[in-house]
Amino acid sequence: MSGLLALLDDVAAIAKVAAASVDDVIGQATKAGAKAAGAVIDDAAVSPKYVQGFAPARELPIVGKIAWGSIRNKVLILLPAAMLLSVFAPWLIAPLLILGGSYLCYEGAEKIVHAFGHKDPHSKATGDPAHLEEEKVKGAIKTDFILSAEIMTIALAAIETDNLWTRAAVLFVVAIGITAAVYGAVALIVKADDVGLLMAKKGRLSITRLLGRGIVAGMPKFLFVLTWVGTAAMLWVGGQIIVHSIGQLGWHAPEDLIHGWAVAAASGVGAAWQGIVEWAVTAGCDGVLGFIWGLILIPIVASVIKPAMAAVMPK
Repeated sequence: MSGLLALLDDVAAIAKVAAASVDDVIGQATKAGAKAAGAVIDDAAVSPKYVQGFAPARELPIVGKIAWGSIRNKVLILLPAAMLLSVFAPWLIAPLLILGGSYLCYEGAEKIVHAFGHKDPHSKATGDPAHLEEEKVKGAIKTDFILSAEIMTIALAAIETDNLWTRAAVLFVVAIGITAAVYGAVALIVKADDVGLLMAKKGRLSITRLLGRGIVAGMPKFLFVLTWVGTAAMLWVGGQIIVHSIGQLGWHAPEDLIHGWAVAAASGVGAAWQGIVEWAVTAGCDGVLGFIWGLILIPIVASVIKPAMAAVMPK
């Protein structure tokens, strides 16, 4: 009997350790995912455009294909690459973060320039629907790979443990959780107008029909706001990543300067608002820096990087 009790005690102890490990993985995954907020918002804001022009019945299957491609990108390619990086070349993490932050700044600045510059008329999908769907999905998965690489690199840098298996588990949870959150949100967004239309036409109650009409009328405005929120998040997070990463490489002046401005601004308000003001000033400075850096990168990308990539990877 005493042997059985001892065994049960051992099982209970192992269960406690396992539960603590799971809690640690989930907690660190949550923190790491939060650090990648800008890239995640951008992913959610960009993805709905890939189902535009297709029949409503094909919208969710297309989102599902892209989501599955995103899982493969993160779990089969990026997660092993991140683990190899953390073991054999951890010194590369900061430069890669700067590269990824620069990409976010470029994308954000390019969107703003495009919004206030020449706008191409929206063209609907034409041709063989199956072929067009395949091409759209391929294009979406390629774009997702870039954003996923940024998400996984940011998450890797945010993990606070040296245990290899815990790091892998955290990255796996981040990969699955963020993909589910992003493409679950995308699915809701792309089907919201259809649901609203159904409610407006077939709702039994007047309030249901009114809500349905409100959804249909409000979705274009919501998508417009989402696009700009995503753009602002890209610039803010991109600038923040660059400032923090160059600090890790030894140049602390930009980070210290922004922190000093934020503290000075916060000191002029009541204690209840100091944290909010300090965050807002820091985020604003990071965003402005990100926008300026993105503007600098636009001609470099157009005249150097894109031609080089076209020469290396011809269609």
